[in-house]
Amino acid sequence: MQFQGTDAYVATDDLKMAVNASIALQKPLLIKGEPGTGKTMLAEQVANSLGLRLIQWHVKSTTKAQQGLYEYDAVSRLRDSQLGDGRVHDIRNYIRKGKLWEAFEAEVPVVLLIDEIDKADIEFPNDLLTEIDKMEFFVYETGETIKAVRRPIVIITSNNEKELPDAFLRRCFFHYITFPDTDTMKKIVEVHYPGIKASLVREAMDLFFDVRKVPGLKKKPSTSELIDWLKLLLADDIPEDVLRNRDTRKAIPPLYGALLKNESDVHLLERLAFMNRRES
Repeated sequence: MQFQGTDAYVATDDLKMAVNASIALQKPLLIKGEPGTGKTMLAEQVANSLGLRLIQWHVKSTTKAQQGLYEYDAVSRLRDSQLGDGRVHDIRNYIRKGKLWEAFEAEVPVVLLIDEIDKADIEFPNDLLTEIDKMEFFVYETGETIKAVRRPIVIITSNNEKELPDAFLRRCFFHYITFPDTDTMKKIVEVHYPGIKASLVREAMDLFFDVRKVPGLKKKPSTSELIDWLKLLLADDIPEDVLRNRDTRKAIPPLYGALLKNESDVHLLERLAFMNRRES
């Protein structure tokens, strides 16, 4: 079972090697990188490439590890008992299976995505150590042990908002998605906009990478923001001359709202433009 990339996702050789190494080692693949570098999409494309079903568990700040295993709905059972419902005699009627349970009971291998694990509480990764390592967990309410029928391919993403515990990291194969270089970025753009004019891409990317180089930016524009910006440039039919012959003494790029996501970065570029005007 080898991941070779797909037509819809530009995967570097290092990334393909990391995916295949995690499959061979039967360890979760922990993916880090800047937001917008395709971490979540990687799991989708691995599933598509290998012809497997994708199960997605999107982690939030309020998510608990137990929710990935199962949840016992004691409130519903109490209510049903008061109403004389016969379902109360089987506690399994009140067990809600989580994403890990769903992946464990699959008859064929699946791809399990645990997305943005660093959003949850710091104890969240530790609470999943045994389940991820041994591929099993115990259901206290029914007294049964759920074991994985076929070991899933587990892909875990993180935006590095929190440090993950060493014990958790030891159980993973790690890969950091570096920001695409110019050649890789051109391939990514071509996937999204086949046949787009090379001259427009060249001018837009020059400006895009210039913005990323500005020191002090709170949030550098990412790959996904470049894709959105190009879409707007094409939709509004912005002439290439506007990008090619831009005056650095003037304000920020056209349709900058697709690239810059907070007012402090907008003000920073405006101040730099003002300083350039004064110097000239």
